Amino acid sequence: MSENHAPVVLKLSGLRKSYNVGQPTELEVLHGLDMTLRADDFCALVGPSGSGKSTLLNLIGLLDQPTSGELYLLERATSALDDEARTALRRDSIGFVFQFHHLIEAFNAVENVLMPLMVKGGKPLAEQVAWAHELLELVGLAGFSRKKPSELSGGQQQRVAIARALVTRPALLLADEPTGNLDTQTAASIFELLRRFNREFNCAVLIVTHDPRLSQSCDRTVTLIDGLFTEDHRH
Repeated sequence: MSENHAPVVLKLSGLRKSYNVGQPTELEVLHGLDMTLRADDFCALVGPSGSGKSTLLNLIGLLDQPTSGELYLLERATSALDDEARTALRRDSIGFVFQFHHLIEAFNAVENVLMPLMVKGGKPLAEQVAWAHELLELVGLAGFSRKKPSELSGGQQQRVAIARALVTRPALLLADEPTGNLDTQTAASIFELLRRFNREFNCAVLIVTHDPRLSQSCDRTVTLIDGLFTEDHRH
């Protein structure tokens, strides 16, 4: 097997997470995790409920900080970053897709897609608006840019959310049960879409899923049980 020279997007080194630190009720949830994710990785994270998947996803997404160990994003150590630097790194480098899309009802589809850019820089530039329209086209919603979330089906809303996650051209896409509440056909098309972005935009993808079919369709499956990686399997 040839050695992979794709750039490293994410590296976990001895990552631990405890709650109630210093209290009698202190509980360690993640027990020293090591993992590397490269730009061409299309990886599923699986494990039973309570295994620590959500905790790990919050750490990788820079929404929470580990108790010890280090998380490198694009070769930057993140533990010493202040809130402002962490927020900027998260905004510029990570795209999030959740099971529930959290679209803003007052905004139409293209405005929702543009939201991360507007948060960063105010009024979007013409080329950013064009890119948002292109993304909507890529997710199969070319004619829906002016529609409000309430005028879209669940699957269509999820596609808008994926376009929004990709509008910043992130190095890493984190998807938490992205097809959890979609019918089989829509789920398959969403999955293909994530695949395409992984290939065409060199965007590392990490999908948290309970669906064995979905995890088996990924190139790699990492299993987390009781806060430890028990398996890292390449298909």
